[in-house]
Amino acid sequence: MMIRTILFDLDGTLIDTNELIIQSFLHTLEKYYPGRYGREDVLPFIGPSLYETFSSLNPERVEEMVKTYRTFNHARHDELIREFDTVYETIETLHRHGFRLGVVTTKMHDTALMGLRKTRLEPFFSCVIGLDDVNRPKPDPEPIHKALEALQSKPDEALMVGDNYHDILAGKNAGVKTAGVAWAIKGRGYLEQYEPDYMLEKMSDLLAIVGINERKEEASSR
Repeated sequence: MMIRTILFDLDGTLIDTNELIIQSFLHTLEKYYPGRYGREDVLPFIGPSLYETFSSLNPERVEEMVKTYRTFNHARHDELIREFDTVYETIETLHRHGFRLGVVTTKMHDTALMGLRKTRLEPFFSCVIGLDDVNRPKPDPEPIHKALEALQSKPDEALMVGDNYHDILAGKNAGVKTAGVAWAIKGRGYLEQYEPDYMLEKMSDLLAIVGINERKEEASSR
């Protein structure tokens, strides 16, 4: 079947939150482990849920570390997030062509909406599945299955787009096609290890994959 449903990770895929996330981790870790972590040290923490990350560091202080992270993250959110190249135009085009669009993220639902509103993307998405909407986050297939149910879609007509291993593995576990993004902070080579079906150099590469001709689009809009 043709792809009619596209699910997106949020951070690092639709929205450039890399600096926000790095600073949030550095702020939190400096409080609990002064002088022990630098920018390169926190890169492996990007992607999994905060509970998973902080549990691996100190299971007894997870809740307070998550609270410290989120307080800083929310306070600096609008200041530090950026838009990735061609994202808005691509999502708008997909929406106009009737594709079912959803966000599947390990962020809390309300925080995900903050980013979508700031970047003007919220109206295009019929479904947002956050960490607090599921029992088992990515790479478990539950978030993708829940999104597909909400969008009245099936795995064989869906594509999951993401910038981290848990996005690709969640897609594979759910039986959907997968696409990695070459602008991932961990690098294209890192994502290629997980063998996504597609690799996007920029978000507008999606249009050709799903059968939208950009040149015809431009001509018809003149």
